[in-house]
Order: sequence, then C-alpha cells, then structure tokens
Amino acid sequence: MAELLKKDYYYDLPEELIAQDPLERRSDSRLMVLDKLTGETEHHVFYEIIDCLNAGDCLVLNNTKVIPARLYGVRAETGAVIEILLLKRISDTDWECLVKPGKKARTGQVISFGDGVMTGTIKDVVEEGNRIIHFDFNGIFEEILDKLGEMPLPPYITHKLKDKDRYQTVYAKYEGSAAAPTAGLHFTKELLSKIEEKGVKLAFVTLHVGLGTFRPVKEENILEHHMHSEYYVVSKEAADIINETKERGGRVICVGTTSCRTIESAADESGHIEPRSGNTEIFIYPGYKFKVLDALITNFHLPESTLIMLVSALAGREHVLNAYQEAVKERYRFFSFGDAMFIR
Repeated sequence: MAELLKKDYYYDLPEELIAQDPLERRSDSRLMVLDKLTGETEHHVFYEIIDCLNAGDCLVLNNTKVIPARLYGVRAETGAVIEILLLKRISDTDWECLVKPGKKARTGQVISFGDGVMTGTIKDVVEEGNRIIHFDFNGIFEEILDKLGEMPLPPYITHKLKDKDRYQTVYAKYEGSAAAPTAGLHFTKELLSKIEEKGVKLAFVTLHVGLGTFRPVKEENILEHHMHSEYYVVSKEAADIINETKERGGRVICVGTTSCRTIESAADESGHIEPRSGNTEIFIYPGYKFKVLDALITNFHLPESTLIMLVSALAGREHVLNAYQEAVKERYRFFSFGDAMFIR
C-alpha cells in the first residue's frame, strides 16, 4: 500500500516555474503528451491538441463560470478590514463563506461592503470554521458582486489579474465556482470550432469548483483524507453524446479533473451515464478503475495534492512523476495559468 502515502506524490518544483500571469494567447501554452501505458512523452504547443484527437472522439468540458467571490468589507463596529470568500450559495441571500481573520468573526456581527452598498450579517459558524452570512442589498446580487468582488485567484498566484475574463474559459456559462476549471483555459473559440470540424463532439457538463480543490492533504495515509463536496449537473444532451461515443468506440476525453470527476460520479458500474445533478465527494487515486474516461487534458498540479493523485490513477504514479520531472527540466509553466498535459 506504499502508493497510498502522501509523501509518494511529492516532487520538487522551483518557485519561478509557478505561472503568475496567463499567456497573451490562450492556445500558445505548451503541451506535454504522456502515453499512459508506456510513460513516453512528446512536446507540443497546445493548439496542436487537434492532431491528438480523432473523428468520433468526444471532449467533455466543464462550463461552470467563476464568480468574483472575494469581497473586502469593514466591521460595522470597529471599522477593521475583513476578507470574505463566497464558497457555496445556500439561498438568494445566504452564503457559506470563508472569513479572514476568522477568530473575531462572531455570530451577529455586521460587515459593510462598498461603503454600505451591501451589508452581511454572520448567522452561524459551520464546519472548518466557515461562516453562514446573510447579505442585505438593493438590486441584483450578481451585479453588485461584479462591481465589488475580485476573482479568487489561488494562493500561489501573487500577481494581480489585469483581465477578469482570463480566469474564465471561453465557454463558461453557469455561475457558481470559486476557482476556474483551469485545463479549459487553453482553448480558444477558434480552436474549438476546428476540433468540431474534425468530427469531435463537445459535451458540456457543469461542476461548480470549490476552494477545497486547493485544500492540502494533511493525512499521511491519503485514504483518511476527507474530500470536499461539489455540485454537478449532467444534462441529457451531454449524457447522450458521451454514451453514443462509447458505443461507437470513440474516446471520451475529459478537459480537466473537474470534468473527469463529474462523469465518473454520474456513471453506473457499466460506464453508462444518466442525466443527473447532485453533490459529489468522489476521490480518485491509484487503484481506481475509470468507468467512462479514456484520456485527459489537464494542467500540472501541486505536489501531494488530490489532483496529482487523480492523474496518477490514470497514468501510474511513476509515469506521472517522471513526466513532471521532465516538465521541470524543460521549464514548463505550472499550475492554474501554466502549461498543459494530454494523458492518452
């Protein structure tokens, strides 16, 4: 069971390889192609992904939209600055939030945002110290959020984002994520059109990405890690495209670990997908047998993260870590705004 120890998913990454800004053109990022059976690698540019796809394949894309979920407010009593991160919508006015600094954020406290354009009252403290906040405002919450909120970039990105749209995929549609499904950031509308012209079907699913995706694995035995819950939707249209692709012998290729977790959650044991929605806590690590997914387009993930464990379940831990070492040597860019990998 040595493969299930957290330390076995560590690799050494020089800090300067963590991408701080998106490239000027999305599809100009680099692409490493990894053969999951042999461990062999090839080096490409992302727009060449089209040459890796065949007519009859299907790309599964997560069309969630990131909300500007980071808000800065002041405590009504003291005027002290407080940072709020919207995690999960509970009703039209209530959200589960991460609050910093959290120790003094007590039930009943009122927080003012945008010089009183909106206020929030802390209603409850829930698991992991998160707060339920009730917001009072005039107008439409999303419009207020668009004016007052900031994109909740991951903690390892220290540069300010110049263009909010660069932390969205070009096909983002349904609002609800606190983080972007970053493998999709490499696609342009033109590239997707060319892929469809080649005879590749696009199936759109939705999984609202929570910040739990960045939560480190603390337990040394990874089986003791509690996976965060995320809401997903698989429409009848998407289910039909995926099922038909499998029946015809085409490959189901997920764009990102979130798309992968969505379809694996929605599939029965035979790999058939039914239209459904709900919450998933699926944790994919080596030993997992994929029911639907054949190949994966993904970014390079943090050491010891659940995401590097997922890609190791697909391609084998040694193949993945060898590929990551090669990516470091070749000076690939890592994490959310970094380069991509196609595991086939």
